[in-house]
Amino acid sequence: MSPKAAGQAVKMGFTNVKVMLQGAPGWKKAGQMMVADHKFVADGNLVLIDLRSPEEAAAGHIARAVNLPLSKLAEAADSFPRSKAAPVVLYGNGDEAKKGAKIVKEFGFKTIAEVDGGLGGWQATGHQLVKGPAATEITWVRILGADEVSIADFVQAVAGKTSSQMVLDVRGKEELGGGKFATAVNIPLDELESRLAELPKDKEILTHCSTGARAEMAVALLKKNGLKARFLQAEVACEDGKCEVSE
Repeated sequence: MSPKAAGQAVKMGFTNVKVMLQGAPGWKKAGQMMVADHKFVADGNLVLIDLRSPEEAAAGHIARAVNLPLSKLAEAADSFPRSKAAPVVLYGNGDEAKKGAKIVKEFGFKTIAEVDGGLGGWQATGHQLVKGPAATEITWVRILGADEVSIADFVQAVAGKTSSQMVLDVRGKEELGGGKFATAVNIPLDELESRLAELPKDKEILTHCSTGARAEMAVALLKKNGLKARFLQAEVACEDGKCEVSE
């Protein structure tokens, strides 16, 4: 999507436009940290971890944070959600968040970030801390977002068990080498607007891509044009003609 966005910027008159081709995955692969903005930390469906000592956490911590000191984090794998789709956000002293991220990555989690600006950045923007002992147990439940379809319902549709739904694959043609769901119709996202007439108006359309990002954009376009649609927020990997869905 980045090269296409860059092309649009050039058409708008911008002349100094560059693209980081490897995107966020390449950034993380290079050992760099992602940051979670303060609104997501405050309201998002996440696992928030305070890596400091219990005494420091009790003196003041971010609301909803679970206190798991860095020194004990490696032993706490079983305390984390079974679903590796849970976003994990960390904060602590110095480079503790970066060290903690490496440990959490070994647990199998893929969405890991630190609080933007750390605890100091949180306070500097006017956010308050909670005093008293912090929670020590993680209680995270997957909450479907607006217009999101559950994996279970998507799998049912892919299996052709729901005649009132159709599955729309919005990946690019170059991504179909590994295969696609047999019951899915492929219309790349950048062709969707010009091919809306090919879609049924009497069925709910369930969209997917490889991660969910383009599928969500497709739903926005479909709903704008009066179609009923939801998207799958999950990883879809296709190899040797078979596709699998995982959180």
